[in-house]
Amino acid sequence: MNKHYDVIVIGSGGGTKLVTPVADMGKKVAIIEKGPLGGTCLNRGCIPSKMLIHTAQLASLIRDAKRFEINIKGSFDVDFKHLVKRVCSTIDQESESITPVYAENPNIDYYPHKGRFVDKMTLEVGGERLTADKIFIAVGARAAIPKIPGLDGTPYMTYTEALRNLKRPKKLIVLGGGFIATELGYFYSAIGVETEFLVRSILLRPEDDDIREAFQEAFSKQVKLRLKCDFQEVKYENETFTVSYKDGEGKLRKAKGDALIVATGIKPWTDTLDLGKTDVQLSDKGFVKVDDHLKTTQKNIWALGDCVGNYLFRHSVNFEGEYLFRTLFESPSDEPIVYKGVPHAVFSHPEIAGVGKTERELKEAKVPYIVGKNTYAASARGMALLPESGFVKLLFEKHSLKLLGAHIIGEEASNMVHMLILAIQMDATLDDLLKMIYIHPALPEVVRNAARAAEKVLL
Repeated sequence: MNKHYDVIVIGSGGGTKLVTPVADMGKKVAIIEKGPLGGTCLNRGCIPSKMLIHTAQLASLIRDAKRFEINIKGSFDVDFKHLVKRVCSTIDQESESITPVYAENPNIDYYPHKGRFVDKMTLEVGGERLTADKIFIAVGARAAIPKIPGLDGTPYMTYTEALRNLKRPKKLIVLGGGFIATELGYFYSAIGVETEFLVRSILLRPEDDDIREAFQEAFSKQVKLRLKCDFQEVKYENETFTVSYKDGEGKLRKAKGDALIVATGIKPWTDTLDLGKTDVQLSDKGFVKVDDHLKTTQKNIWALGDCVGNYLFRHSVNFEGEYLFRTLFESPSDEPIVYKGVPHAVFSHPEIAGVGKTERELKEAKVPYIVGKNTYAASARGMALLPESGFVKLLFEKHSLKLLGAHIIGEEASNMVHMLILAIQMDATLDDLLKMIYIHPALPEVVRNAARAAEKVLL
């Protein structure tokens, strides 16, 4: 006999936005999660990585202290094993704390199993069959493993293993050039592990070109950086990885290390759901197709988060979950979801943050624009920070002067960008940024100076 619910949520990451809030309205909710509660972000993504990266940032600061006339006597070391154990313990406790919250709510049933569709609106979970009036797919994504001869069967790490690895490598090889690769590689490099990056094309391809080039130049001083690599083979012998690749000139090269992280992309978990039993359509890459209401191609099924692939951030799936709760339950309406300004950050060294269009995107769309740019060093606060790199780049529509994009590289970039997220959300113009009073001397003055640079373009 089928058990019927008002709502079934598959996935406990961003999907949690539709569990307790909906249950608190008196509706019966089933939450299906085959792994630890909390999803990728809590268990194997943003939260543990940022806890580790905080230590890396402190290590970078200590290593750089001499520039500020602070002489560190002797060397310092990071208690790697204790650090990873502490972070894992904190994360596990946080994940485990969710279970009793669900257990105490009489309207929530938690199924710690894999779920799969057996027909259009029926799921089989742990030997039971569940149906619902509304189903939400929020299964997330996992690491996509490239087909490199010899890689399969070796003890390589993805981000999942790299964040819980208790054995400190002597020499680490990182395959990949996206934000996951750069953040993990930065962590290991900053705590003293020799790190070599093998990148198929360039680092951080989606970034604004000026930001990407500046980051690549700064990052190459911290790690060995090999670009335009054509991977040929991976071998693992005597606890050593050997990655053979052809460089940009077609010459065969080899990289050796005792640890290997593969971070070359992600793929959605949709292949575990037996969606062929439903009318839910997928893209060629396996992402769920949705409209501007996050509806799938089957009635009464919605999808959100990484498995949709619109934006691969926890803050974007939170936004989607809150949108669905509001428009379907709290204040039902037919308003479409609008992603006005989806920000992002790369927590590496230097830090990167951005929101809105890149200059490359504006050129491709043939949108007339002006640029305002200013360096950290050319600011009062910069005199104290002694930055070796760092700048703010603002992009304005040429005629309306509305802010279309903002990109930052340097200290506190992920904090600095928030005033510009608001500016884009509020359709702010160059004049709005120039009229503001900025605290002196504080880093946001670099934003003001970039706006002033854009104003000079008009004169």
